[in-house]
Amino acid sequence: MRVITSITEVQVLIEKLRREGKIISLVPTMGYLHQGHVSLMKEGKRRGDVLVISIFVNPTQFGTGEDYDVYPRDLERDKKLAERAGVDIIFSPNALEIYPRAYQTYVQVEEVTKNLCGLSRPTHFRGVTTVVAKLFNIVKPHIAIFGEKDFQQLVTIRQMVRDLNYDIEIVGMPTHREEDGLAMSSRNAYLNPPERKAARSLYRSLLRASELFTSGEQQVEKIIGEVKKIIASEGIITVDYIKICDTENLQDLIVVDREAVLALAVKVGKARLIDNLVLKPLH
Repeated sequence: MRVITSITEVQVLIEKLRREGKIISLVPTMGYLHQGHVSLMKEGKRRGDVLVISIFVNPTQFGTGEDYDVYPRDLERDKKLAERAGVDIIFSPNALEIYPRAYQTYVQVEEVTKNLCGLSRPTHFRGVTTVVAKLFNIVKPHIAIFGEKDFQQLVTIRQMVRDLNYDIEIVGMPTHREEDGLAMSSRNAYLNPPERKAARSLYRSLLRASELFTSGEQQVEKIIGEVKKIIASEGIITVDYIKICDTENLQDLIVVDREAVLALAVKVGKARLIDNLVLKPLH
């Protein structure tokens, strides 16, 4: 496994590998890896000949007052996990390598970024799409793997790939969960024991929503009402949003009469947590 910090060095190596006919798969990460990331890496290993992961805490996707400076980082631990997962190349640049002085070019995906996390984090997705576009240009993967936990991010990246004609297959992988159902996230490290216990309510609320939907409930207001009730019962969780949207355009729905995503974001202590559930009508 090679750890590379230089854009030029990665580009030269990838160009050589592509000329040899190798299929390159990429898993972009911000590090502090967990088993959710490992599941993405294993899929990347299965689909490609050379597995590249990026480890880069991207400053442009953090808003003012957010947790960029304290975001968990542990590169030595990440290297061990990555090597065990079969990673061939870790690309781990510093911020100046990605955004040199006088940097001024950004990628903005318009409509699908306006709802959900875009409401309270208006600059977030511009940072995400910019850094992912740069990673695609640097690593030139044939395949890129993303987790479905960040559902809006996945929809946004797919939109960008279509709009900008990237010749890259985007693969979404199911959310990886702890034994109690909490979606795996690097930010789970912020939770103290009472907060961790309260956060279990997110998955319970999604299970209740699924139960209601499969029993025939299609009214968004009723499903969301049940979700809110379960989360509110914990008393220490602040809701950012709970919405049900069309899975393609992320527009709010009133009735679940097509494939939809129930997406939520909450604050538990210092941690901002997101989760989701895709609702698929049977007919």
